[in-house]
Amino acid sequence: MNKSTVVILGGGIGGIVTANKLAKLLPLHYEITLIEKNEFHYFAASFLWQMVNKRKQNQVTSSLRKLIDGRVKILFEEVKQIDAENKLITTEKNQLHFEYLVIALGATVDQSPFSQNHRDVHNYYTVEGAENLRNALQKFRGGKISLIVSSLPYKCPGAPYEGAMLIKDFYIQRQLEKNVSVDIYTPENLPLPVAGPELGNSVKEILDAKGIGFYPLQQTTSINYNEKKIAFASGLSVDYDLLVLIPQHKAPEVISKSALADESGWVPVDKGTLETKYKNVFALGDVTSITIPGRWAPDKPLKLPKAGVFAHAQALVVSEIIASRISGIETNASFCGDGFCMLEAGEDLAGFAYGDFFASPHPDVKMKNAGIKWHLGKVLFEKWWLSPIGFTKSFYKMMIEAGAKTLGIPIKL
Repeated sequence: MNKSTVVILGGGIGGIVTANKLAKLLPLHYEITLIEKNEFHYFAASFLWQMVNKRKQNQVTSSLRKLIDGRVKILFEEVKQIDAENKLITTEKNQLHFEYLVIALGATVDQSPFSQNHRDVHNYYTVEGAENLRNALQKFRGGKISLIVSSLPYKCPGAPYEGAMLIKDFYIQRQLEKNVSVDIYTPENLPLPVAGPELGNSVKEILDAKGIGFYPLQQTTSINYNEKKIAFASGLSVDYDLLVLIPQHKAPEVISKSALADESGWVPVDKGTLETKYKNVFALGDVTSITIPGRWAPDKPLKLPKAGVFAHAQALVVSEIIASRISGIETNASFCGDGFCMLEAGEDLAGFAYGDFFASPHPDVKMKNAGIKWHLGKVLFEKWWLSPIGFTKSFYKMMIEAGAKTLGIPIKL
């Protein structure tokens, strides 16, 4: 049995940022251990580019070890049990006691629709899924492409709409747009509904201009993979030739089996400190459930979207809080609910949405018009994220923060 001062579960965005920040903040005699079952890290934001052949798999992949400060110990193992009350983590190989725990295990996606028996059903939420869809899009010469949001919540609120626009652009570039229709069906009333009607309608206008069908308030009830038919609760039934599915998202099984999850299956936390009901046990990123003010009805509060930008910001806050508790120095660090997103629109253009998701009486989110500068900003962010620890990463960080300051947008890495 091993002991570590701080244990971090998960090597995604939240886990990586927490590990690296604590490596800078904590004295060297404090142990930091990160547990992650995969030795390779995949930058999920680039799966959309991989899908339309603008990235190869190796361009969105890095060894996790290269992204983590060398003082952090990494155990490439799967977490089997979280005993928050007794401060004990069990993997298939080890048991670790902790003083502080950060849970950043993310969300898992249902893989069952993507079997070999369902040849024309794809997704871009995994690196393998994006690669398979890339191959399918290159072979597809004409017909109906349907993007289906199967259930809520899902990771990255803009991803279905970015996916549709990039797929449409893929066929425009190949002069096949007249042969291919692209339609989105979603239970949401507007694109990115948590951000409000102004932003949602702006995205809808872009979809309309590109000839992409948008069908809101459509809850999927069944998919007949043999006949290639989708049925919705509204009574609508549609055919498809190629199905791009936003799959069901849920918390990892180790979370649902723990005492940390609520009835929704996710982990409720204090929205400012990200602390769970157990002292010195924190959760951040997609695995959490954070209530924010309702927009459409005051008695129907919303949940903070699952997005990497929030995991990143929350990781910085949690790191500051843990360091302050270890040192005995007070801190006013608190997650403020600010977030941003570069929304890919095809043609190497992107919009920029940003705002305060904790604002009252509802989230206050604005959107900058699509332009090449926002697309280039996303490319630069990708380069920074996948750069190994060292001078190159520091250089990209300086470039991004300087550019953000010049443009007057709130980005802090």
